[in-house]
Amino acid sequence: MLEQRIQQQFFDSADLKYAAAEVLTRPVSDAAQVLLNAITSGGKVLACGNGGSAGDAQHFAAEFVGRFERERPGLAALSMSTDTSILTAIGNDYAFDQIYAKQVQALGQPGDVLLAITTSGNSANILEAIDAAHQKDMVVVALTGKGGGKVPGALNEGDIHICVPHDRTARIQEVHLLVIHCLCDAVDVSLLGE
Repeated sequence: MLEQRIQQQFFDSADLKYAAAEVLTRPVSDAAQVLLNAITSGGKVLACGNGGSAGDAQHFAAEFVGRFERERPGLAALSMSTDTSILTAIGNDYAFDQIYAKQVQALGQPGDVLLAITTSGNSANILEAIDAAHQKDMVVVALTGKGGGKVPGALNEGDIHICVPHDRTARIQEVHLLVIHCLCDAVDVSLLGE
């Protein structure tokens, strides 16, 4: 019984990835171009999320700053979910909703990109970060699921919305990780060739 359930998880994940490929190829390609434009113009990527999405933000930053699959100079990216002193100070002195917005206000520059990851699309601190990024003339790449929640209404023209067509958090996160790898690969291929 347990083995059947485990096997079904694999099948469900694979089925979603096939379905997502149909709808996400264009926005992922557009997002890769946004990241490439920022990096080649001297900009950086600020990434954020909560829980598993915070882990995805860190994973993305690690692949950019270190390397993805090939050797190359590091690319400027920062996960804003890693500094516990900053997070707890802002959360305590202001509000948890401000933990990323305050960092975007301090670190963001025009031409930078905010990579905002929220499976529900309703995380208040992510929505605040998107608003702060717009105030800094940054482009937003938003990774969501569950129909996007409130995120689509918070995005500007020129922002990119990558919304996984599913309602289950685990499946959405699995596709978010694949999207992150696609973004890293696309940037590397654009910079280094095939």
